[in-house]
Amino acid sequence: MISFLRRWVLHNFWLKVLSLVLATGLWWWISPDQEPAEVAVRVPIEFQHVPPELEISSVTIPDAQIRVRGPERLIRELRSTDIHAELELGDAKPGERTFDLTAHQIRHQRDLTIVQVVPGQVHLSFDTRLTREVEIHARVTGNFAAGQQIGKVLVDPENITITGPRNHVEMVGAATTDPVDATGTRTTATFVTNVYVPDALVQVVQPTPVRVTVIMEKSTPAASGH
Repeated sequence: MISFLRRWVLHNFWLKVLSLVLATGLWWWISPDQEPAEVAVRVPIEFQHVPPELEISSVTIPDAQIRVRGPERLIRELRSTDIHAELELGDAKPGERTFDLTAHQIRHQRDLTIVQVVPGQVHLSFDTRLTREVEIHARVTGNFAAGQQIGKVLVDPENITITGPRNHVEMVGAATTDPVDATGTRTTATFVTNVYVPDALVQVVQPTPVRVTVIMEKSTPAASGH
């Protein structure tokens, strides 16, 4: 037995080990899972270190489509969350600015190569942040009995705080409630609804339900002409 081991196993032992390592490496190199493959991944652009007093006032911000090349095994397992497109905005100021979006702004696994980034540039607008209060206007609709009409509409709360890019916030004259259908109301009725600001870049600070009270009164007959 010892003679067998010496002759077939221990003889040129390290040469055999080296051969085994080289064979394993060659198999790994030519393995189908290691053949290069490409895939396009669409990911949102992440903004890093936005100055606290600034707002991005661009209405639309594109996603980034990234073409990635790497071993087929990694490409098959790739998820969009494994890749990040980042823009550094630490020195941004009010106004417009164009940023280059290249492979240097893409965070990814070490064994992957970024082939293409679309778009290659991102154009953004910035504005200072403004927060202020605006009135809430109620939208009341409905069909009422003959001889009755809406006498008064009360809104609680009467105002709400909004925030966003200064130019957009300044353009908001008032917030509006969702439509309230007061059909059939004869005296007084209260409805709970939500408030709406039409500008998508303007946010309501601490959204809260709004109570709309509709108070009816007798309608005044139209004066007849002679």
